[in-house]
Amino acid sequence: MNQAIHKFRSFGSARNVLLGLILLSTGTAIAAANGEEEHSPRMRIGADAPPIALAEAEFSEAFEIIATELRPSVVSIRSVGRVRSAITSEQMPFLFGLGPFGNSPPRERFEQGLGSGFVISEDGYVVTNSHVVREADDIRVTFADGREFPANVVGSDPQTDVAVLRVDADRLKPLYLGDSDSLRVGQWVAAIGSPYGLPSTLTSGIVSAKGRSQVGVADYEDFIQTDAAINPGNSGGPLVNLRGEVVGINTAIFTRSGGFQGIGFAIPMSMALPVVEQLIEDGSVERGRLGVLIQNLTEGLARSFGYESLRGALVSQVLADSPAEEAGLQPGDIVVLFDGDQVEDMDDLRLMVASSEPGEHIQIVVVRDGRRQQLEAIIGTAESHSPTLRKSDWSRRLGFSVQTLDDQQRRMLGILEEREGVLVTAVDPFGVAAQAGLRPKDVILSVNSKPVMTATEFARELSEADLENGVRFVVESGKQRRFLFLQSQD
Repeated sequence: MNQAIHKFRSFGSARNVLLGLILLSTGTAIAAANGEEEHSPRMRIGADAPPIALAEAEFSEAFEIIATELRPSVVSIRSVGRVRSAITSEQMPFLFGLGPFGNSPPRERFEQGLGSGFVISEDGYVVTNSHVVREADDIRVTFADGREFPANVVGSDPQTDVAVLRVDADRLKPLYLGDSDSLRVGQWVAAIGSPYGLPSTLTSGIVSAKGRSQVGVADYEDFIQTDAAINPGNSGGPLVNLRGEVVGINTAIFTRSGGFQGIGFAIPMSMALPVVEQLIEDGSVERGRLGVLIQNLTEGLARSFGYESLRGALVSQVLADSPAEEAGLQPGDIVVLFDGDQVEDMDDLRLMVASSEPGEHIQIVVVRDGRRQQLEAIIGTAESHSPTLRKSDWSRRLGFSVQTLDDQQRRMLGILEEREGVLVTAVDPFGVAAQAGLRPKDVILSVNSKPVMTATEFARELSEADLENGVRFVVESGKQRRFLFLQSQD
């Protein structure tokens, strides 16, 4: 049916063209009969010359240089992580005599991950995606010359899907980090990585769009969209311009088949670089907080507020005791300028606030009751809702992981607001911590008598401790507090 319709439409188009030619011929004959000139001047259609003059040889040579020069700096990343799950009686109801109310002991299996990354410093720092190394117990980085090294996770930020690794290797050649803000739609780019485990693969395309959000990959999104082929295994590799500058981190694809369908997404370096710098310096990322719930404007909402545009972010709620409340923001305000920059929509404002430094004084312009007002807000510190600590050496040896305790978790777990500490998020059932009685949802208050209030402080204390001789913790379980001594066995 569709083919028949297509053919019919094609025939219809051809018929119209033929009719047009017939009418044109008839008109010419009539004009000649009326004594007009038979050869009237032709209408000029199109420009005299193309706007771009790029020799094919030069264009091809740019990609050849990129492939040759950047190849030593792009790595393949393989990770292995242990996954444990209990088999419920519903899944295997009569296994080992389990009745309808029992579960089997946890079973262990290994999951392998594959991705890419690129070198950013001579002393071994490698950038990749957070999801490439998530929950990894062992990470291996392979260079184009065949050298393979174990890698440690310096820091990981799932909220932007950026991670930094470090390898102990020499003869490293860092890539140049470019300005992704200067990218224009239509510019040529190249993606380099290890799709399906094929190392040093280069594909090319153009920048299809910028500022893509609500893709569903990370909490903070401002993706570059490209049609350069990106496939499983490309994640974490560089997206570069024709100068060989890294403008993005290849991260995800839009697909219904599991393979590439012409829509790929890369994290712009302008967004990734501040995250990378914080991860290297602190192992975690600190973001700004304003304390408002916001939404996009619709034509109806804008009209109801007497606002003649859809640009801006509508404040729907102001949180109590927040920087927004102290600044005087109110529900119904439309934020149009933040620190002098135009706010396009709610995602734009979220990124602006998150990238602000806590304690920074920011001028905010809102439209209230049809009139502009300027307010000043002192940016607060955002709570981290995802683990800020990586699967590091102490986590592997002791068999548990933690994250900073935030207000939301305090409310959910019934923990006192004034309680400071780190929340145990996962415990290896075969590890040292589990044998000593540590459980998920326990709160660790101190390490070797030193209070810890954040996951970063906790990691710092453990990095300085002698795990072979043992570490003493103060742990709170519910309303009970106890000492716990853990000693690594390897």
